[in-house]
Amino acid sequence: KQARTLVRDGRFDAVELLYDSVPLVLSELIRTAFIPKPGCRFFVADFSAIEARVIAWIAGEQWRQEVFAQGGDIYCASASQMFHVPVVKHGVNGHLRQKGKIAELALGYGGSVGALKAMGALNYGLTEEELKPLVDAWRQSNPRIVKFWWDVDRAAATCVRDRVPAETHGIRFFYQSGMMFIVLPSGRKLVYVKPKMGVNRYGSESVTYEGVGEQKKWLRLESYGPKFVENIVQATARDILVEAMRRLETAGYSIVMHVHDEAVIEAPADTSLDNVCAIMGQTPTWAEGLLLRADGYVCNFYQKD
Repeated sequence: KQARTLVRDGRFDAVELLYDSVPLVLSELIRTAFIPKPGCRFFVADFSAIEARVIAWIAGEQWRQEVFAQGGDIYCASASQMFHVPVVKHGVNGHLRQKGKIAELALGYGGSVGALKAMGALNYGLTEEELKPLVDAWRQSNPRIVKFWWDVDRAAATCVRDRVPAETHGIRFFYQSGMMFIVLPSGRKLVYVKPKMGVNRYGSESVTYEGVGEQKKWLRLESYGPKFVENIVQATARDILVEAMRRLETAGYSIVMHVHDEAVIEAPADTSLDNVCAIMGQTPTWAEGLLLRADGYVCNFYQKD
């Protein structure tokens, strides 16, 4: 708020004096340029750990479902599951929560040591020697998610290699008109163009398909079970957000934008944030058993919580 006021008033010398990185401050202030119309505020509601909830639901990782049902902290619970000790945020074995958080963010889609490093694990007090045991501990604690990866891998390969339908964990795969389709729980389909079996960078057989690469060029891409799982989970999370937005609009709320897993509503100041979050957190009819929760905050300009 202070930086925003200084920039708005043109006091750039003060910004340089008070902050180490002016470019970083300015980039963070871009979001604050969005303001509600007079008499209104922004009500920002987002899903709590949506991807962790979706993958636990589809894979059937029961201990995770229980954590969400009890309103627990998934990072503490994950660390507790991996290290076999109680972990409480700011309490007993609280130092292990950071390891649980990094593992959760980096390892859900087949990531290993490289993914932990990319997530900044070495900058958060973890040593090189701790990384591989952390990967092993996470996978041992989440056997159903690991099984989900490789069941999807087999289903995709069967579909592409043999041109026959396949199904696992309620997710259907079929080949049609030179494309592989993955049918999501919502009924929406993901489409992979001109799929065929190939050899990946590690010398193993894998599904490949045509698409846009990291350099924004159309080329043949390789994939495998955990990557397809990432597509499935993130696409399902998107479908959940879309349904939530429709419910909010039906209830009369004006959504002015949405970012990642959050919806931003412009509404009078006396609007109930609890009601917004309650509508947002409803489980779609096609996702029976999925445990959702939405949290939110109110602001006079768009900002992080």
